[in-house]
Amino acid sequence: MTTYTNFTVETDADGIALVTWDMPGKSMNVFTSEVMDELNAIIDQTVADSAVKGVVITSGKSSFSGGADLSMIKAMFTFYNEEKVKDPSTAAQKLFDLVGRMTGLFRKLETSGKPWVSAINGTCMGGALEMSLACHGRVASNAKSVKIALPEVKVGIFPGAGGTQRVARLADAQSALQMMTTGQSLTASRAKAMNLIHQVVEPDQLIPAAKQMIKDGLKPIAPWDEKGFKAPGGGIWTPAAAQLWPAAPAILRRETAGNYPGALAILKSVYEGLQVPFDTALKIEQRYFTQVLQTTEAFSMIRSLFISMQELGKGARRPAGIAKTELKKVGVVGAGFMGASIAYVTAAAGIPVTLIDRDMEAATKGKSVSEGLVKDSVGKGRLTQDEGAALLARITPSADYADLADVNLVIEAVFEDRDVKKAVIEAVEAVLPEGAIFASNTSTLPISGLAKNSKRPVDFIGVHFFSPVEKMMLTEVILGKETGDKALAVALDYVAAIKKTPVVVNDTRGFFVNRCVFRYIHEAYDMLIEGVPPAMIENAAKMAGMPVGPLSLNDEVAIDLSQKILKATVADLGEAAVDPRHLALINRMVDELDRRGRKNGKGFYDYPAKPARKSLWPELKTFYPQKKADEIDIEVLKQRFLVTIALEAARTMEEGIVTDPREADVGSILGFGFAPYTGGVLSYIDGMGARNFVTLCEKLAASYGPHFAPTALLRDMAAKGETFYGRFDPYAGAKAAA
Repeated sequence: MTTYTNFTVETDADGIALVTWDMPGKSMNVFTSEVMDELNAIIDQTVADSAVKGVVITSGKSSFSGGADLSMIKAMFTFYNEEKVKDPSTAAQKLFDLVGRMTGLFRKLETSGKPWVSAINGTCMGGALEMSLACHGRVASNAKSVKIALPEVKVGIFPGAGGTQRVARLADAQSALQMMTTGQSLTASRAKAMNLIHQVVEPDQLIPAAKQMIKDGLKPIAPWDEKGFKAPGGGIWTPAAAQLWPAAPAILRRETAGNYPGALAILKSVYEGLQVPFDTALKIEQRYFTQVLQTTEAFSMIRSLFISMQELGKGARRPAGIAKTELKKVGVVGAGFMGASIAYVTAAAGIPVTLIDRDMEAATKGKSVSEGLVKDSVGKGRLTQDEGAALLARITPSADYADLADVNLVIEAVFEDRDVKKAVIEAVEAVLPEGAIFASNTSTLPISGLAKNSKRPVDFIGVHFFSPVEKMMLTEVILGKETGDKALAVALDYVAAIKKTPVVVNDTRGFFVNRCVFRYIHEAYDMLIEGVPPAMIENAAKMAGMPVGPLSLNDEVAIDLSQKILKATVADLGEAAVDPRHLALINRMVDELDRRGRKNGKGFYDYPAKPARKSLWPELKTFYPQKKADEIDIEVLKQRFLVTIALEAARTMEEGIVTDPREADVGSILGFGFAPYTGGVLSYIDGMGARNFVTLCEKLAASYGPHFAPTALLRDMAAKGETFYGRFDPYAGAKAAA
């Protein structure tokens, strides 16, 4: 019998081969070149063996498979770039042949003449779902861990191994498009309702049910290979389709502003593919996939949202040679909304938390935030009653600093005031055990300044959370001038434990994310002052790819917070550090009109009682003489937003605040939703080239002010034809070691 590295094959007395996918040394099964070779050999082996009546494929791990491996995705781009250098005329054809490999393998499985059943026991995404769809039967466990999805669009590509064709021939076209263009995860029961799964069973019945399908005479022929097959709803040339298809591109444009080539390719693949025989349809999909892989968007999104995000999540910036910290207990000081939410995510990660405030009433009130979040999660079926109770049991409210005597890490989340923080640092350090780390959750106060209040600045670090903590995936880990490697390692271990993505930044006012966010908001102030209609400002930002307009964002973070930051900047750096027109606008909003943002129900928007939706405050357009909309170039507005943010990010690299381009890119997307299709702030510059970016900056500076002037670093990069990923190569150390 053939032995495989990643699979075991056992044939039972009924002639059913059970193929178990269990990759050694990996927490999750993924497609690699070796896995595809072995699967190909298994198809050949089971076809050749007359004793095998059918095949069940399942996973030996708690999840089924996450799809393609990082290295395989990376290899496609490397391969294409190398081929382009060798011979540009054949590079696309060679890429087309390469991406067809998985499509061909799954088609071979589907037409092998023997029935295959996929037994899905956990997460089944991307290529793994495409393989399952090529099987003749699909059974899924009803466990909560089962998530079924084709999420490729979220990283700039689309399901290119038969996904667009099989889903659109099993489910109705509208549900198929919805699933693939959003990349949404389905539960097993939703997948069954969409006809993507045949049966949903109890976890212990998974393999028996899959084998039973074969015993019951499962036909080894896909529905679309049967004579007379019609797609659900009758295909493209029907009255129902005549309603769906003219609207679909318009809906997609509303949602994506035409910024995502992968999403549009899904529509084209389905629309064209449903009009031709199945094998031709696969070729159409393969052609679009090859085309999308050659776009700057796909390259940049995959690099940032797939590769870099995984590398940072796995501790790419963690100092070497320091043992991993087992966090036995964490202290959180300050039970206000931020501190309470930090306690919640810590307890949700299985770590006991002591939540401290000035008295038991305040500390207990902080725990009630977690009680609300748990109730919500139980109501939505994300947690069972028992899991919710266990989570809450891990949070102990207290008013006594002595309860921190046995923690590994304390996170301070008190009011943004140097004196308040100073008092807390001193009180905590009086009881903190030797070697424990003190982390300050601050959004604006420099860490080195706060560390001056510490007796052990080497163990002092910043960990900046974003609100709402339970939803935002990013944390900024801020190094003070004296912060040691151990403090950094512990902070990164903690961020990994709570399943967030860290970016490590050096100390500066506003760190990385807030510096960029306020450039975005200040550009909107400039536009208001110029007389650009407020609705146009918001729409241009969304068309540029931002998730929310800058005025809406300013309402969320609070307009009086903007006022506080502007005033603090003047106090620290002098009058010239802020635009006096900005201060006048914000003072008028806050001091004269008491419009502070969403928190008091009125800001740049009005917030009526639900169910009415918020709307722009009509009086805003009376503040400045209004320009006519048709005299304003929407493309220039879009450029101004993206360029001002990217310029600020470039400054943080130049100043050594951010040192790794991966962190600037991932931080900008996760922190404030910087146009994800660009791959992030520095990929946006690299994507157009430093020379083009500098030219664009100079053009904008001439019309809209010196804050658009390109920096010395950018001019130097433009002159040398450099990129951020070349000049600040994050892998340089690894290459040197090799």
